[in-house]
Amino acid sequence: MKLDNRGLEPPQPMLRTLAALESLPEGETLLIINDRRPMFLYEQLDEMGCSHVTAEQEDGSFLIEIKK
Repeated sequence: MKLDNRGLEPPQPMLRTLAALESLPEGETLLIINDRRPMFLYEQLDEMGCSHVTAEQEDGSFLIEIKK
């Protein structure tokens, strides 16, 4: 599943991401694209036991791969 959060003001990207994770089956991966590094989201993901990898893209956005 892929979620494009670019152009949204905080906290919308985090809220959309957490809502998408709720319906994501265990073991699946969610890819999100954000305008900025989601520092507060990382804490939530760690608490939920999700692994995550962030890669800055050439356009300055961030691609975050989240495994539930």
